[in-house]
Amino acid sequence: MRGYKKITLIRSRAGEMDSVNDALQWIGVSLGLVSLRDRDRSCFRIFIELLKMARLNSGLTSDELAEKLNLSRGTVVHHLNTLMERGIVSHVKNEYHLREKNLESLIDALNRDADSIWEELKRVSAYIDKFLNFR
Repeated sequence: MRGYKKITLIRSRAGEMDSVNDALQWIGVSLGLVSLRDRDRSCFRIFIELLKMARLNSGLTSDELAEKLNLSRGTVVHHLNTLMERGIVSHVKNEYHLREKNLESLIDALNRDADSIWEELKRVSAYIDKFLNFR
């Protein structure tokens, strides 16, 4: 099997956004960055730090993230791998960066990723339908 990308989307109503923090929380939940298993919200916190760095057109190493967030390097690397697997974060020259320069561009890129997955599913489904004489 070729390389893969995991896209997680969780449908929840955005509702009233009283602050930027509320909006960021909603995006974090919608992208599956917040889970019951991750009690201290490490993945979401890493995402927020990288979002802050995107404003400066910069990134952070896993050690810098661990120190800044008071997390073990192992925890940080685990979540960075998850974020990279989902296409949210990229790794360039020992630093981790938000994949795109801003949040809207990131969501657009994830949308393109999802569209390409759906197109591939459609193509393979048509092949199977033809093979099984469903047409």
